[in-house]
Amino acid sequence: MIPCCRALETRASLGHRCSINTLLSKLIEFRPMAKRSNVAPGNPTLFEMGKPEQITKPIADALAPRPYDIPNLYLGTSSFTASGWAGTFYPDGMKSAEYLAHYSKTFKCVEIDSSFYGTPAPATVLSWYQKTPADFIFAAKVPKIITHDKVLKDCDVELNEFIKNISLLNEKLGPLLLQFPLFDKYKFKTGEHFLEQLCTFLKKLPETVARRFVVEIRNRGWLDETFLDVLREHSVALALTDTSFVPRPWELKKSLNLTTAEFAYIRWLGNRKEIEKTTTTWNKTVVDRTNDLKRWVQFVRQQVSDRKTKHVFLFANNHYAGFGPATIQQFWELWRESLL
Repeated sequence: MIPCCRALETRASLGHRCSINTLLSKLIEFRPMAKRSNVAPGNPTLFEMGKPEQITKPIADALAPRPYDIPNLYLGTSSFTASGWAGTFYPDGMKSAEYLAHYSKTFKCVEIDSSFYGTPAPATVLSWYQKTPADFIFAAKVPKIITHDKVLKDCDVELNEFIKNISLLNEKLGPLLLQFPLFDKYKFKTGEHFLEQLCTFLKKLPETVARRFVVEIRNRGWLDETFLDVLREHSVALALTDTSFVPRPWELKKSLNLTTAEFAYIRWLGNRKEIEKTTTTWNKTVVDRTNDLKRWVQFVRQQVSDRKTKHVFLFANNHYAGFGPATIQQFWELWRESLL
């Protein structure tokens, strides 16, 4: 058994580690409660931006309070665009360049999904920054070339590029998600072998940077106290998911302390294959998740009551119930009902 990363020998040379640490240590500490301000959107498209001076004119009117604010909770969706959102979440006729600014008036965080497919360009990241108020938080998926293709090995170039670009979000940068696939026995014979590789990766990171990371695994047999102890050693969060891959917290056969960092990270993912038999247009709820969300309300309340958990991030995927924004609204309503 591997009790913790300290039991593992690092294979990286000191000089090799320093090149990574120099860049990663430039990341600013996570500051979720900055004073709100905002700037006018001016991008021609969602993913391309003109010169920065074209989008720095402040909006005169202050933003109204968001409808789903809950103290210590950061509610948002997985991505801020989807087929079916135009005319439902976004007003008819709204230009795609205005989507993020509109989104940030309703939610105070978003999980960037596009970064999973490749590191976003600096211009794109600056666009996200300039279109959102100062208290807005971006979570982002680490590119799959790191988590799926290279599986944390020989990925320094890709990691450096990702961190360099995503750090342009400055104080708006939140958690960074390492979403791993379901590995077969040919890739890793046991969870211990994966854990050794993860430890080598985490040991390269400065502590302040490692504290931003979230690890999501889909091999249900790997989740045990040893795995959690390694995450806890580095203050790395465990992604808690509602999906067909792994049991939800209340379904675990053995009670485990799932708190491994100062924040909790919850993803409502659902069953992609099953829901796509019903719809691929994400504009309404097609799966009743009322009972599931009631359980999540109970669980999150326990997390919030734990003084070790300072913030809880919750992201709704369209594949969970059919319409991510509606899932957030329903959770918020159930949360308020639980206070009565």
